[in-house]
Amino acid sequence: MSRSDVVVGRRELLRMGAIGAGAAMLSSAASASSLPALTFRTPPVVDPLGALPSTPAAPIAAPVGPQGINPALFQRAKAALQLHGGRGAVANRDSIGVVDFSLASREARFHVVNMLDGQVASHFVSHGRGSDLDHSGWLEKFSNDVGSLATSSGAYTSGEYYQGKYGLSMKLHGLDWTNNNAEARAIVVHQAWYAEPDMIPAHGKLGRSEGCFAFGHSSHSEIMRRLGQGRMIYADKLA
Repeated sequence: MSRSDVVVGRRELLRMGAIGAGAAMLSSAASASSLPALTFRTPPVVDPLGALPSTPAAPIAAPVGPQGINPALFQRAKAALQLHGGRGAVANRDSIGVVDFSLASREARFHVVNMLDGQVASHFVSHGRGSDLDHSGWLEKFSNDVGSLATSSGAYTSGEYYQGKYGLSMKLHGLDWTNNNAEARAIVVHQAWYAEPDMIPAHGKLGRSEGCFAFGHSSHSEIMRRLGQGRMIYADKLA
């Protein structure tokens, strides 16, 4: 092969390489032009309940609860909402009631939680006389027995409004084995004079109910408005 043939061969290779590079660029541009245009959307609002992760082999870490609520208690309430909501027993999940019966009746222990923004409104609530035989102001025990006059623990769903002994009241349906006698025991939400906040400076505690969730006038109105008709109330004591 002559020197001139080598030079011509090199030129031909360079020309073919340039064509190949150009073809690759055209192919890349064509692929890019065939891609759909990127659009940026505001992320959807996620249900703050979320679905709790299913980890049967290990306990679920307690999330940080809304301000003023024991985080472990709030975790239990969320788990109850996930369970009973999944069964269709809780129709509305925008607000829930979380009752911390670890606290004395002189403390605002009934928490209404807005599940959309985490805001909390806390109220005074009475417990049953059968749960506090010495009238110490502290709930000592729960009971689901008919005639016990005690408070029951567990998840409830709010039911129908009706006019009763204490005026406008709201029925409750017990969802757990610990409170499934709620209807038979006529456990409801109602207003009562002995649950007014001015009982606390006078007596250091509220009066006792017969197992119902009894509130002062202003709190009662708010509870009825925020938690009526198919919302969950979860009551428990952690210590």
